[in-house]
Amino acid sequence: MHTSPTHRPTRPSDRRRSVHLFPGQGDFSVSSLVRGARADDGVLSAVRQVFREVDDIAVERGLPPLGPWLLGPSPPSGRDLAQAATGVPQLALFGASVAVHQALCAARGAPSAVVGVSFGEIAALTAAGVLTVHDGARAAHDLALVLASCPGGLTLLSCSEESVRRLLERAGAVDAVVAVVNDDRSVVVAGPVPDLVRVEKTAADADVAAARLRLPFSSHHPSLASQSEVFAASLRARTWSTARFPVYSAVAGRRYRPDDDLARRLADCLVRSAHVPAVLHQAARHRPDVLFEAGTGHALATSARRVLSTDSAPPVHAPLAEPDFPW
Repeated sequence: MHTSPTHRPTRPSDRRRSVHLFPGQGDFSVSSLVRGARADDGVLSAVRQVFREVDDIAVERGLPPLGPWLLGPSPPSGRDLAQAATGVPQLALFGASVAVHQALCAARGAPSAVVGVSFGEIAALTAAGVLTVHDGARAAHDLALVLASCPGGLTLLSCSEESVRRLLERAGAVDAVVAVVNDDRSVVVAGPVPDLVRVEKTAADADVAAARLRLPFSSHHPSLASQSEVFAASLRARTWSTARFPVYSAVAGRRYRPDDDLARRLADCLVRSAHVPAVLHQAARHRPDVLFEAGTGHALATSARRVLSTDSAPPVHAPLAEPDFPW
């Protein structure tokens, strides 16, 4: 029986220069990854290939393989991953981000640059060839083990950084800090849970939307200096290579240089804030024709659209969050 091919949007042929954006842990969708792998052979191939290597490390660390679970007939929900052993959600996110990057490279060519935000810096450095997939997975698991000892939490506020700082002062949340500035309408704060409760109540009184992230730890907080040192020490056991293309760090606020101590810079993600707009503007100097979110969600792509919102700004896509994305 002859069947007509499913209509899919035409892939633009003139968009060759791209920038890949690697998000942190706050916007991970297992269903998007599974749907993308089932819908496109290129995505499926990339997910299989990457998770074969990620699963080498999962088994090395005493964890069950993730690939057969994610690609099997009954894939896990986000809750299933969250309730799994320490490190499983981080390995899943790391593998998904690298797989999306590889699928995009196969379909569109390598990017001109990459941007890493918080946890996403590990996948960004792996994409650039600075870390192997094996060592990137080890770094992701090492960070998960450290994060398990980071008390507190993270809350997303829908307002500007200036407004957030006023809310923190009004709430009397002396131990809460600005953790991540996504754009002028999205800021994450970190701190002890009692402080976050006060911030969320103050935000509600001011008609500012607030949402506690479903992450059982704090990050980007100066009180985590000892955890940062532990993570840096684990990273020094890895092999670091020269980047194949520029890597921009939202925590460093710039492109990484060849003389950077990358173990220390990655560990800074635990104690220093991340400012996404600054590095998006810097990456835009590469004059990309398009930006792609190398993750499973769309929050970073949304921020990129807001930050780069001019008539001449390139389009921004979140492929796994767009069911009709033309791979």
